[in-house]
Amino acid sequence: MKLASYADGSRDGHLVVVSRDLTQAHYATGIATRMQQLLDDWGFIAPQLEDLAVQLNHGKLRHAFAFEPEKCLAPLPRGCGWAVVDADGGVRRDMGSFSSPHQPLRAPAAGEAALAAITGDLAAASDAAAALDAMRLLTLAVDWRIDGELVATQCAPLAVTPDELGDGWAAGRLQARLQLLHNGAKQPPRDVDAAPGQALARLARLRSLRAGQVAGAALGALDLPLAAGDSLLLDLKTAAGNSLFGAIDLDIAPPPAA
Repeated sequence: MKLASYADGSRDGHLVVVSRDLTQAHYATGIATRMQQLLDDWGFIAPQLEDLAVQLNHGKLRHAFAFEPEKCLAPLPRGCGWAVVDADGGVRRDMGSFSSPHQPLRAPAAGEAALAAITGDLAAASDAAAALDAMRLLTLAVDWRIDGELVATQCAPLAVTPDELGDGWAAGRLQARLQLLHNGAKQPPRDVDAAPGQALARLARLRSLRAGQVAGAALGALDLPLAAGDSLLLDLKTAAGNSLFGAIDLDIAPPPAA
């Protein structure tokens, strides 16, 4: 299933289910109102949301509405923690506050993309197989840094269950392609090969993880010459060109008037 958190004036937004083709949505009211509720009681709530997703995908929900990505917060605006795991096993940690996919940057920054895995409860010393079992949802995230300091972590609008990833998902690895538009111009696409379960297992090596912990498998630096007033769109897609998590679509604020 595909899930999002619609802005509603609260810190956590309102949980919605999104159709597979990203055209329709339906509030999860009556089942859960926030993403963290789902993560805290996955075994009970997730099957109900799956049923709702099936009905939505078959056009059977009378109160479905057009999905508008610009109304989305990050899928989990306030996680229990955020850490990015490099290919060599190095870990960079942060508190776990995530910006919406359309939140402008206040100044040009250096970006690093990651495939972000949102977990349920995971015991310490769990291996990659156990981490995959505990992994609930995936999304695309970008860390933005200025002079090496983290200024924002931005997420795509959707968090999805692994079964929605298609043929690119096998043996706990995602193979996909990161598409970028810089000021409307296509940039060379970047092949992605990431193992989010291994990232979760690395975090759980010495301590248990709570439901809502987010671990990113690093996808590398964006290496784009961003400037004030620029626009940037990032979209992780399948080999067939289908968007997996919706796009991060942002502007960089222009310089202040003299």
